[in-house]
Amino acid sequence: MNSELLEQFNVVGANGLPYSIPIHPNLVHLTLGLFIIAILFDAVGVFLPVSKFIFKYFSVPVERENLFDVGWYNILAAAVITSFTVAAGFYEMMLAEVPLDIKSAWGMTAMETILWHGMGGVFLLILILAMAVWRGLQRFVWRKQEDRQVQWLYLFAGATIMFVMYVHGTLGAQMAAEFGIHNTADSLLRSGQDLNDMLK
Repeated sequence: MNSELLEQFNVVGANGLPYSIPIHPNLVHLTLGLFIIAILFDAVGVFLPVSKFIFKYFSVPVERENLFDVGWYNILAAAVITSFTVAAGFYEMMLAEVPLDIKSAWGMTAMETILWHGMGGVFLLILILAMAVWRGLQRFVWRKQEDRQVQWLYLFAGATIMFVMYVHGTLGAQMAAEFGIHNTADSLLRSGQDLNDMLK
């Protein structure tokens, strides 16, 4: 752990952080949910003429414009939240206690995994911000008068970014599961404490 950073805090939890629940993983799931919902609703909006009979069968009143509204507001929220996600990730990364003798399933050390995950987080932040700007231009400038607000290339780019998120998320999961970074249960077990006693 970075002792200089931790000196400013009186209590450090079993997860190696000055608070009981890591913030970064929670924000990551919010980012993922918002981005995936944005792309999926835009895709449903594009394919609505083809799939409208499904909505009619279930008696769900759906307007194409409403689907595109969900896509727009979710990509906008994803861009905002991802900034906080990356900031929390870098803060928690600076406090990480990195094991030196373990390699991940991908053959990388903990430090290599942290560096790739950190650089990937910044890269994804830039991509999500670019997608939000691109989506805003489509909504308010380029395709303002058209029924279909999004371009096919936008949907393809969104699907590609989802795959990058999957690979990037696997690195984050390896940091917690394989290296035990900021993992409360892992830290307690390594120190020989009983989880049942600690969780009471």
